Amino acid sequence: MTTVGFVGSGQIGTALARLAVGAGHHVVLSNSRGPHTLADTVAELGPRASAAPSGQAAAAGGIALVAVPVSAFPDLPAAALAGRTVIDTCNYGPERDGHIRELDEGRLTSSELLQRYLPDAVVVKAFNTIYYQHLLALARPAGAADRSCLPIAGDSGPAKAAVSGFIGSVGYGVVDAGSLAGSWRQATGTPVWGTPYGPYSEEDGRPAGEDAIRAALAAATR
Repeated sequence: MTTVGFVGSGQIGTALARLAVGAGHHVVLSNSRGPHTLADTVAELGPRASAAPSGQAAAAGGIALVAVPVSAFPDLPAAALAGRTVIDTCNYGPERDGHIRELDEGRLTSSELLQRYLPDAVVVKAFNTIYYQHLLALARPAGAADRSCLPIAGDSGPAKAAVSGFIGSVGYGVVDAGSLAGSWRQATGTPVWGTPYGPYSEEDGRPAGEDAIRAALAAATR
């Protein structure tokens, strides 16, 4: 088991923290409002959870998870994230983030942009395609017939292996979707984004195995 630092503790971050604690990991949560605002969440998660300023959370373990708006990338604790595998759960939304020309024009993916802001970390895209309630509801143990898969993208084999191990521990299989440059295939609005796991109105979601995720990735157009 490991310690995972969370930079951003909204719906997806908190859901992942809950799964991580349940799998035996320790988590250190942070947000933009300060550790005191996470006291109730930490109390609910139990003794494997704590809260800290974002820099301390980022440096807490070998794996850090970033769950913030893309517009907040410039504010990330880059020095604290140096040398770490960073799981990028973020989705670009111009209506929230403002327009970023390189993303709008397809010259960069949001994960490549994150890697640019974190030059000394290793970014792996994961967990951005699933609704937080489905993430909680669809977790299954290894070997379960109805275990769902999640796509990941990255440029480092060892980092992908580390993230795949973490994903497996919290109840999901993995489909390798390629490089950060190719992570547009799992960006907002693509066939693999949300749809394979059922509509938001179904809180329990629908299992989506390897074949379904591969087919969705293959159907993506840019």
